[in-house]
Order: sequence, then structure tokens, then C-alpha cells
Amino acid sequence: MKKFLIAALSAVLCVVSALSMTACADPNAIYVDTNAYFAPFEYFGGKSGKEIVGVDVDIMNMVGEHLGKKVVFENTKFEVIIDNVAQGKKYDCGAAGITITEERKAKVAFSDPYFTSVQYAIFPASAEVASSKDGDTDYVLWGALAGKTIGYQRDTTGDIYVNLEINGEKGETPEDDYIGQLQGSSASGVGYDSAQLAVDAIGANQVDAVVVDKLPAEYIVNNNKNYKCYAVYYPADADNAAAYPTEEQYAICVTKGNKELLDAINSVLAGLGEAGINALVAKHLGIN
Repeated sequence: MKKFLIAALSAVLCVVSALSMTACADPNAIYVDTNAYFAPFEYFGGKSGKEIVGVDVDIMNMVGEHLGKKVVFENTKFEVIIDNVAQGKKYDCGAAGITITEERKAKVAFSDPYFTSVQYAIFPASAEVASSKDGDTDYVLWGALAGKTIGYQRDTTGDIYVNLEINGEKGETPEDDYIGQLQGSSASGVGYDSAQLAVDAIGANQVDAVVVDKLPAEYIVNNNKNYKCYAVYYPADADNAAAYPTEEQYAICVTKGNKELLDAINSVLAGLGEAGINALVAKHLGIN
């Protein structure tokens, strides 16, 4: 009887903790936390339109094949992914176009970087915007956002950059010496749960522009003729002869101590290389 009660109690505990722990979950599965509103890296698509697909999904499925495990994706808010993975209870890793920062590195382990991005600003197609060219890239300076209400996705680098430029506070970007570009201009920022919701706020006249990473910006604009986008650059100064963009690197975050998974992710990324990643990006942008 005692053994039966212990077994029954263990079963109950597994059911109760299923939503917050992986201790009772399938040991032959990799549990991935993501935010499926960041195309082309993760978005809802597939035949049903409800399947989580994207560049990061393809990468993690390759990791699953490498380890002989199935991969389970779950959509959550972006701002909770790092803490979820750091806890190591429900999720083994996070794949959501996550930028490496020192603050995040204190909580989780990061894979090798696999994509370099820059910040873009999305405007209404009818807006008059003074832009310049850097090779094939159309760009605006941060000053183009002066006095505007700027939308961004919460806890992303768009959030970090916008608030650094408005508030002039020190933070974790390569441009720490050039922050405060919008300080004193009456510009303000508004956070949203996704880049798409932020852009929808332009149409609702709640914000004037949205700052988000390059590929999500281009994906949104390419699918909606009511908007246009430009890279956001810092102005030339004594140290930089020409205007220059923000830069950040994406990586997959893993619960600290999970060396097997981290090594497998890095192995897959090394096998893909830049050409392989670019091919995945092209596939999910529908250009190949």
C-alpha cells in the first residue's frame, strides 16, 4: 500500500508540475521557448497557419535531429524568455532572434552568434522622411525620429535603443558614447508585445514610427504597402568619418550547464555557416 501511495503521489506531482517543470516531461525532447511574432525567424505559418515556423525553428529542428530528440516549441512573450530559460524548469533553450547582451549572458549561456542585424525604423508610406544612401542601404539618422512617438517591442534591442536615445542613460550597446540622440526633442516611446502590434499602432495613429530589427521590419513592410522602412544610423563624428548603423548579434540561449545541447546547437550552426543561414532567411522571406 505504501509503495502504491508513493507511486500515485509521484504521478500527481508530475501532472501538477507539468506546466512549470520539465522533470516529468519527455527526456527525449528539447523544449524551446520562442515568440512567434518575429518573422522570418519565428512566425505562425505552415499549412494550418497555426504552426510555429521560421529560421530559428529550422535550426532547432536540425539540432533535434543531431541529438535524436524531438523538438517542442512554445510561444510566450519575448520579455519572459531569458528568465524562463535561466530557470531551466520548463524550457531547455530560447530561440527568438535573441540579441547577445552582457545582462543576458549573466543569466543564460549563448550559442555562437549566427546572424548580425541592425535597427530599422518603420514609417507610414505617406510620411515625408529625409533619407540617405549607404551603398544599397537607405537610411535615416536618429534625428528623423525627433519629437515622434516611437513604438517598439518590449524587452528587445529596439526597446533598449529607443529608450537610450530618448533618456540618454548608459546601457549595453556599442553606441554607449553616442546615446541621447533624441534627448530633449519631446520624443517618447511606447512598448508593445510584438513588432506587428507596434506597427498596427501606426495605423491607429497611436505612434508615428516603430523601431525594430531589420528583417522583421522588411518582412512587415514587404507585406503591407502602407508602410516603408529605413535603417537607423548614428551621425558621423570625430571618430567616424561617415554615418554608421547599430549592430547586434543573434544567438540561441540555453540553460547554463546544459553543455550537450549547447554543443549540438553550435555544431549545427557551424555546419550551416553564413551561407546556410542566409538560405534559411531567404526561404522564409519567400525569395528563393
